Amino acid sequence: MITVELLQKYGAVIKSFAKNDIIFEEGNLPLNYFQIISGEIKMSNYNDDGREFIQGIFYEGQSFGEPPLFLNQKYPANAIAVENASIFILSKENFMKLLEENPKVSIKVIENLSQRLYYKSVMAAEISTHEPEHRVLKLIDHGIAYFNFQKDSNGFLINFTRQQIGDLTGLRVETVIRTIKALEKKGELKIINRKVYR
Repeated sequence: MITVELLQKYGAVIKSFAKNDIIFEEGNLPLNYFQIISGEIKMSNYNDDGREFIQGIFYEGQSFGEPPLFLNQKYPANAIAVENASIFILSKENFMKLLEENPKVSIKVIENLSQRLYYKSVMAAEISTHEPEHRVLKLIDHGIAYFNFQKDSNGFLINFTRQQIGDLTGLRVETVIRTIKALEKKGELKIINRKVYR
């Protein structure tokens, strides 16, 4: 996303978070721009039954939480470290100044937000109308295209847990496990040492 040099020029600081630390909470007003240096962050909330719904998972080099920052609206979800993470934090004021003074970066941010909006639209249609196998494959293919999953001789290693796949597709973990096994039988996925490959 935004280069390290540019972030530092505008006063970004680096903060470390341990696994399960909360970066920001649902209902809070946004004050900063966040960009991941290392680690993995999820944005999620819980329904009345206590079931988690993951809005998105973000990796190294990606930013998260910008829409409420632009709209000056409260966060619609919590941001939580899935593993130990290091994050650039830039104040809203300096972030807006950076965008105003660097139009090419502004275009990149718009493209990034558009990609996320497109993904949400596609997944909303998938969750409401398609069978589990279709949902899981759509999510996995999106992950391959946009999360830079690594490829080796077995194919692309899918860097989602079964729980995360369930939370991202609206399926129960048991359904995800059955679906992955069914997709393996059909030759769509491989399971090697409990890891899923496409």
